[in-house]
Amino acid sequence: MKSNYQQIRAHFDGKTITVYQAYNKKIALPAIKKNRFETPFSFNRMTWIKPSFLWLMERSNYGTKSNQEYILGIKLKREAWENLLNIGVLTHPDSNIYKSASQWQASFDTAKVHIQWDPERNLKGGKLEIRSIQVGISRFLINDFNEQWIESIEDCTPLVKKINQLRKAGKYKEAKRLLPSEKLYPIPAEIGQKIGIQ
Repeated sequence: MKSNYQQIRAHFDGKTITVYQAYNKKIALPAIKKNRFETPFSFNRMTWIKPSFLWLMERSNYGTKSNQEYILGIKLKREAWENLLNIGVLTHPDSNIYKSASQWQASFDTAKVHIQWDPERNLKGGKLEIRSIQVGISRFLINDFNEQWIESIEDCTPLVKKINQLRKAGKYKEAKRLLPSEKLYPIPAEIGQKIGIQ
C-alpha cells in the first residue's frame, strides 16, 4: 500500500483530537460521568484508540456488538497524541522504515505504543483505498493516558443509533450529514516518516 494512502483524518481543534472506543455499560457510564476510566476497564493490557469514526462504526457494527454498545468520543490532548505517534512502532515490518525484519522485531518487542493501518470505511461499511490509523497504548502508559491526557469523554451512542437508523432506512445522505467532521491531521514530517506517511 502506497504511503500516501495512509492518512490520519480526525475531528480536532487547537488543543485536542477526538478518538473513539466502544465499551459495555459497566465501563462506559462511569467514564462518561467522570471523564476518566475505572475498573472494570483493564489497566493491564493494551487499549486501542481510533480517530476514524466510521472505522469504529464498522468494528462495533454501530454499537450493536456485544460489549461494544456504548461509543465514546475521547478528547485527547494533541501533545499526547503526537507523542504516541512519535514513539509508536508499526505492527508490520515496513521495508521503507525498518532496515530489516529483525530490526523491526526488536523495536516491536519493546514498544510501548503500537500503530496499525487498516482500510478506511464508508457509511455502507465498504473498504476504501485510504487507510486509517489505530493506536495501541500499552499497559505501561495507560495510567498516563487515563489521568493526564484525556480532556473529556463524550457519549456518542445516541448519535450512533440515529445514524444507524438512517442507514437502515437507506437515507445515506441524511446519515452523512450527522457524521463528525474529520479532516487531515497535520503532523511533523519526521513523525510521519516513522509511521509510514511519506
